[in-house]
Amino acid sequence: MKIYTKTGDSGDTSLFGGQRVPKDALRIEAYGTVDELSSALGVAIASAPRSEIAPILAHIQRDLFALGADLATPRSAKGKIRRIEPKDARWLERQIDATEPTLKRLRHFILPGGSPLASHLHLARTVCRRAERTAVRLSRNEDIGEGLIMYLNRLSDLLFVLARLANHTAGVSDIPWKP
Repeated sequence: MKIYTKTGDSGDTSLFGGQRVPKDALRIEAYGTVDELSSALGVAIASAPRSEIAPILAHIQRDLFALGADLATPRSAKGKIRRIEPKDARWLERQIDATEPTLKRLRHFILPGGSPLASHLHLARTVCRRAERTAVRLSRNEDIGEGLIMYLNRLSDLLFVLARLANHTAGVSDIPWKP
């Protein structure tokens, strides 16, 4: 299989199901941002491959691949793909609930940073928030299902908690925001 098809040279691309859309369509921006998020998580994994966090991030990357395919497939398209559902967000909630008790209670806002892994996770969190905002804009015009935005919202929460865990594990303090 060739990596290039030349079918997008005029500035449009195909969704799953065959529909052609401009490459700057909101749906394309949404799943492109999800792809960027997955890449950011790949960088985080590469920065600490033996971390207890790495398997969680790998699981999330698999979910994000499905989430991207969900975004790339209009609800009207024929064919069966995995759709992101509220149960996927509940898995993220269980990860948060298992991790938070190991951390000091937050009494102030913190700045992104600390250990290299925490810094990568904070960056991934901001990309996740952008993906969520894009999905919300898309949902105003198209049906994208009930679980997708919920998943991205919960994922950004988990990435914040995992960044704090990465700092804790590395013996690095979170950086308090001092106005």
